[in-house]
Amino acid sequence: MPTYLTSEQLAARNRRSLWIALGLAAFVVLIFSTTFLRMQRNLAERTAQQQAVAERSR
Repeated sequence: MPTYLTSEQLAARNRRSLWIALGLAAFVVLIFSTTFLRMQRNLAERTAQQQAVAERSR
């Protein structure tokens, strides 16, 4: 037998779904930005190392 939700219950469920979606989106942005910043820092370190090696080989 199906259960029917009241309008207040539906509104509460919609609010919960919205907050879950926002939390998930924030988590994805956090992971993306952390990964991007770490890759950028590693690229800068690798460039500095390559320059140091190039200067030593001269």
